[in-house]
Amino acid sequence: MNLHELSPAKGSVQEAKRKGRGHGTGNGKTAGRGHKGQKARSGGGVRVGFEGGQMPLARRLPKRGFNNIFATPLEIVNLSTLEKRFQDGDTVDAQALLDCGALSKCTYGVKVLSNGNLTKKLTVRANAFSASAKEKIEAAGGKAEVI
Repeated sequence: MNLHELSPAKGSVQEAKRKGRGHGTGNGKTAGRGHKGQKARSGGGVRVGFEGGQMPLARRLPKRGFNNIFATPLEIVNLSTLEKRFQDGDTVDAQALLDCGALSKCTYGVKVLSNGNLTKKLTVRANAFSASAKEKIEAAGGKAEVI
């Protein structure tokens, strides 16, 4: 098989409907927009969330809580993940976690939580640790370094 012999699966590619190209097509004249009205006009239609002048749902519901726009949410990693993915004596940091696939992204940093057990001696460099995670890492003979 060569590149010039490739073609899409049968029935997977359909021709686009050509609106407003004669009444024989079934989409001529008004081109599927109906007669007159706001939605028939060029540039017509209503914005997202508009309910015809009725108070929109987003404004009918009460605001709740506080959303801190300056927050820096940390990625979470459990000790069970470190146990599975790293060897004894390894140094664990954000880049190592990304490389081994434990994290898919790390925008602001990493926090280590204590779910699971740790038997390997690891040097863990993270932005934050839960108190119990720090205890478990040090009990296994490793180091928990805050960066």
